[in-house]
Amino acid sequence: MIKKVSRTQVRQKKHRRMRNHIAGTAAKPRLAVFRSNNHMYAQIIDDAAGRTLVSASTMQKEVKAELEKTSNVAAAAYLGTVIGKKAVEAGIEEVVFDRGGFIYHGKIQALADAAREAGLKF
Repeated sequence: MIKKVSRTQVRQKKHRRMRNHIAGTAAKPRLAVFRSNNHMYAQIIDDAAGRTLVSASTMQKEVKAELEKTSNVAAAAYLGTVIGKKAVEAGIEEVVFDRGGFIYHGKIQALADAAREAGLKF
């Protein structure tokens, strides 16, 4: 009997494999992205110290108030601008992008492009 592995497990395996090559430092922290069916989350993490430096999600009141829906490409793009602005205010200009095992397409790409426009370099 063939056992099919769930998409979540496949994504998590991709993410673990990617994390062997990607790490955030104090000079160049990691921009980690996670998306669920209803929301998106973005964090800028210093892996050397084990701290989250900046975070944003579509669940935050100020972000949610600006959005009609929290699970579409437009919401992802807005979240990208928010995380980019917060990062620049915190003095972070360059990051390593961690797509979290998701395909670089659609919402993930929209978030990355918006973060670049907001001033982040990766």
